[in-house]
Amino acid sequence: MSGQVLTDDIIRARLSDALPHWQLVDGAIERIYRTHGWKSTLMVVNTIGHLAEAAWHHPDIHASYPAVKVRLNTHDAGGITDKDFALAGKIEEVVMWRPGQSGGPLEGTPADPAYAHIRYDD
Repeated sequence: MSGQVLTDDIIRARLSDALPHWQLVDGAIERIYRTHGWKSTLMVVNTIGHLAEAAWHHPDIHASYPAVKVRLNTHDAGGITDKDFALAGKIEEVVMWRPGQSGGPLEGTPADPAYAHIRYDD
């Protein structure tokens, strides 16, 4: 069951509200995650792959040395549905997680660029 295809206006409004770094491009919602190199790119790809497989909803992923592009649409519905937004939200939550800023015992990576892996949006 794939769900109802959303209109472009609804998609843009939901992206603006909940996923501001995602865009509507050619019938899919997409996001580019900037990384600090190939190892980091592979970590992001594997993270997205795990989430997609667990959700049984599979994006198109393009990996390059400094970036990962993720594209989501619901192929069997012929457009973008709630499934795409749900998976995009989970991907965003996990890939952009910053433990050092969320409190708790996990401090996150050192400020030294040698330990950087994702280029955060701020």
